[in-house]
Amino acid sequence: MLCKLLSLGLHGVTGYLVSAECDLSNGLPAFDVVGLPDAAVKEARERVRSAARNSGFSFPVSRITVNLAPAGLRKAGTVYDLPMLVGILCAGRQLPPPEEGAAFVGELSLSGEVRPVAGMLPMALAARAAGLRSLYVPAASAAEATLAGGLTVYPVENVAQLSAHLRGEAPIAPEPPWAPPAGEGRGPDFADVKGQEPVKRALEIAAAGGHNIAMVGPPGSGKSMLARRLPSILPDLTRREALEATQIHSVLGLTSREEPLLTRRPFRSPHHTISLMGLAGGGSPPRPGEISLAHNGVLFLDELPEFAKETLEVLRQPLEEGRVQISRVSGTEVFPSRFMLVCAMNPCKCGWYGHPSGRCRCTEAEVKRYLGRLSGPLLDRIDLYVEVPPLEFSELSARPAGEPSAAIKARVDAARQVQTARFGPQGPDCNAHMGPKELQTCCALDSQCQALMQGAYDRMGLTARSYDRILRVARTIADLEGAEAIQVPHLAEALQYRESPYLRR
Repeated sequence: MLCKLLSLGLHGVTGYLVSAECDLSNGLPAFDVVGLPDAAVKEARERVRSAARNSGFSFPVSRITVNLAPAGLRKAGTVYDLPMLVGILCAGRQLPPPEEGAAFVGELSLSGEVRPVAGMLPMALAARAAGLRSLYVPAASAAEATLAGGLTVYPVENVAQLSAHLRGEAPIAPEPPWAPPAGEGRGPDFADVKGQEPVKRALEIAAAGGHNIAMVGPPGSGKSMLARRLPSILPDLTRREALEATQIHSVLGLTSREEPLLTRRPFRSPHHTISLMGLAGGGSPPRPGEISLAHNGVLFLDELPEFAKETLEVLRQPLEEGRVQISRVSGTEVFPSRFMLVCAMNPCKCGWYGHPSGRCRCTEAEVKRYLGRLSGPLLDRIDLYVEVPPLEFSELSARPAGEPSAAIKARVDAARQVQTARFGPQGPDCNAHMGPKELQTCCALDSQCQALMQGAYDRMGLTARSYDRILRVARTIADLEGAEAIQVPHLAEALQYRESPYLRR
């Protein structure tokens, strides 16, 4: 007796359709799972057997073969427990076959409870793309599955509940579509920051155009505090961006029943001891790293020179292409990684180089060695450099709070709306992602700007990449000012953000 059920699997951060073929035949009792299963899938035999018995079913005493097709793709995880159990019981005629166009996903406990699984959203999106109509998933993962839309999602608590539903005795109520709660806060606010107005201006420009930014200054000047408030002024996630980012978090099990969808842009701040694979991704099978978890959000690297040099160098390709490619013997995975890079660093090992107090005790050789950990190609990919000076006592003791994030965000949103109207739905998301075609049409310079740019190019030793990045920043400044074309003040301000004097050594 043969029963075929549909299930779903994960390949990187995308889902795909899996056919679970369950066959009961004569012969010595055995339970074999084929189709390139990993250890977790093979161990499903014991979970399925115990769950069936503890849920009131008699487990078939026969030769059981379960094939997970396509057999050429490696099957990993515990998502196939539920389809295996239902398929075996349907093949043994202890349960009626489910309706056409239904898929089953879930991990089983020995008592028959259905436990949540990682990667529910990409699997649900694959089910919708394949034209399926209904999806049976763990109750704790049902809210996430509804985000795909176009599917009837049945939340399953345990095997007994599912069997009653399939028999028509007690139908399971479909999970309603998840909606974010109203009145959610935006986290830390710029109103908490006293002083540092030039730095706030630079962060506003970075947020408006999606530019990379580096902050250089002594310890305690507020670099980390300012960076952690950057998400509060970034534009809200679109539905497409939220689904893209949530898929990556879902695969790594970082979503929850209460918050299945990312409603705010990700802010990832890995420690400087992170490994190369932890930052870029890797392993077997390859899994996303921090730069993919920051997709459509912010990657904050505090104490930038303390990171291992080979770890930082992996950022070069993602910063240009918006994706990272992980190649292994078993295959190649491509993970999205379009993020804003925000860096904070001290000018030297002790952090006080150039301070008027003269408290820095680093030698010139030590300063050069400390800053030499940062390669030129990586620094060339940062759009804005801004100094964060130490605050004076008068600034710290002042009562008035700074400008709130809501006011800054309003200006950022207005600039992003200008960019969306300029590029259209098929164009770049923001100025930082402009290609050569957009640069030529949207960043044309008049004669005065050309003369200013030529002088800066020769004097500052700019590269072709930094030239393009200056134009993108100038375009963002013009958008914030509501100007149709780039003017001399916009270009001059973009040039002053190009490089910190500490890094010209």
